[in-house]
Amino acid sequence: MKTQTLGLVAAAALLAGAARAEEPRLNQIQVLGTHNSYSQGVDPKLLALADAAIGTKMATFAERMPPEMKKEWEEYHPHFTSMSEALSYRFPSLTAQLDAGLRSLELDINNDPQGGRYAHPAGYAALRARGVPNGAMLPYDATDMEKPGLKVFHVADLDVRSSCNLFATCLRQLRAWSDAHPDHAPIFILVEAKSDPVPLFPNAAPPLPFDSAAFNEMDRSIFEIIGRDKLVTPDDVRGDYPTLETAVLAHHWPTLGKARGKFVFLLLTALDPAALAAYHQGHENLEGRAAFLRATPGQSYAAFLLLDNATMRAKEIPERVRQGYLVRARADIETYEAKLNDLSRANQAFASGAQIVSTDFYKPGNTYGTDYVVRLPGGGEARCNPINAPKACDLGAAR
Repeated sequence: MKTQTLGLVAAAALLAGAARAEEPRLNQIQVLGTHNSYSQGVDPKLLALADAAIGTKMATFAERMPPEMKKEWEEYHPHFTSMSEALSYRFPSLTAQLDAGLRSLELDINNDPQGGRYAHPAGYAALRARGVPNGAMLPYDATDMEKPGLKVFHVADLDVRSSCNLFATCLRQLRAWSDAHPDHAPIFILVEAKSDPVPLFPNAAPPLPFDSAAFNEMDRSIFEIIGRDKLVTPDDVRGDYPTLETAVLAHHWPTLGKARGKFVFLLLTALDPAALAAYHQGHENLEGRAAFLRATPGQSYAAFLLLDNATMRAKEIPERVRQGYLVRARADIETYEAKLNDLSRANQAFASGAQIVSTDFYKPGNTYGTDYVVRLPGGGEARCNPINAPKACDLGAAR
């Protein structure tokens, strides 16, 4: 009897071990998120001014691009649209989006160490100069804009209406929601450091470049507000491997069970070499950093790839996902798919295995009057990745 009991215990242990072996890792799930998640939309009258100011220039600019530059431009902007169409979306609060099951959000940050640099948008001044009264404009809430600190908005002087003006405020909202839902699937937060000027209006405020001080402020805010215990960082993934990429290719991501209740920050810099260097210089494997940096394979810190165009990258994305990288792709780009009510790009993004698929339209209702809505296949807050999840993947078991 004793031998039989020991045998049953051993068998149970083996079965438990097999179940644990099948638990998906952080890079073996797929979630739905939003793009520019803070956006409250742009006043149509302001968009009309922007179209008039930049429309002809953009067409000429596109025609004169060198071939290599044009190829890269078309990957991220596959359909030439007006500014008013490209920005024809808006979102509720970050909290409401998390409540709806979204597990990726995007925040654009703008450097403002002194405070007040972006407090008085030139676009609104341009409308007033044309006789448009304040009451006829979409309201602009300038709360905290005079304070020093990273600001969250899309385009200076134009697309400035945000649900949380200070990066720190956005982070506090995220932390509060997480504390109220401690068992949530990991939340991927894309942070884009904005520094490209778009001089559309008189007396525009040129964005400040991102330097090490600005990125140190970003990291400090994340560590202090979100909390080290609520993060999956590059150090966590690298472990004892010589480089971050080596660890990624060895699939050294934490299990979903260990990543529950946590955030993963992913930093975009539009491949600006100066901004890239400002974040990884002295941190070649992102040692001590809060965020994974957008990379290309072969770089020592490569873990996160931005491959937004799932149509153009249909073969590459599944390959990179199998190798171990995290990938973000977009279900729709600059509202074009919503206009045509075309889910083909979304379906391709989901099928590619990109762990993060972002949309501007996660719920019904758009300015085009179409039925276009993007939902995570199968519903829920996450699903087993169709490309690299274990065969016996069970998200319910990873708790």
